[in-house]
Amino acid sequence: MPALRRRRLLVATAAAVAAPVWLSSALAQAKSLRPTPSQTEGPFYPVSIPADSDADLLKNGNVNYGRGQPAWVEGTVVDLAGVPVSGAVVEIWQCDHAGHYHHPGDGGRADPAFQGFGKVTVGRDGRYRFRTIRPVQYGGRTPHIHVKVRLDRMELLTTQLYVAGDPGNERDFLWRRLNDDGRAALTVPFTAGSDGVRATFPIVVQA
Repeated sequence: MPALRRRRLLVATAAAVAAPVWLSSALAQAKSLRPTPSQTEGPFYPVSIPADSDADLLKNGNVNYGRGQPAWVEGTVVDLAGVPVSGAVVEIWQCDHAGHYHHPGDGGRADPAFQGFGKVTVGRDGRYRFRTIRPVQYGGRTPHIHVKVRLDRMELLTTQLYVAGDPGNERDFLWRRLNDDGRAALTVPFTAGSDGVRATFPIVVQA
């Protein structure tokens, strides 16, 4: 049996034996899970991964970023059976408060205090969490955050996360291409919290 498949079976067994309440519910509904829709990577994925690429995009090295609206983006990564994909790496990248990316194709205009890219490795519970800003529109695009999921050498998903209720969604050519289920999967509310807005984005991948 391939090593990756054997590891997935071990994780599934552990999850079934000692799963928390929220995960037991997900496992019980496993047959209804659909993969999170994929979308284009876009032109601004980093040419090289920055030195500071942790989960806090509001601090680039020793510099704090004080612009934009602080936000927490979090969720879980599970497979089609509802089992957490332990070891998966979640990456996000987005523009700064003024709509600029850390990318040569955007003219190097991004605020240097904004990290712009982050990645985390999920544990046995499949959870990830980023500290960033509520995305803003730029160049005709509705606000969005780019998301990529990798496992070992495999790229499992590349997609985009949208803000529920944003007036730009209906005008966005990529958002409009989604069917109702796709829009529901990729469009989530950013709700007010004590330390910034919060968004929960569950990710389902074929692993």
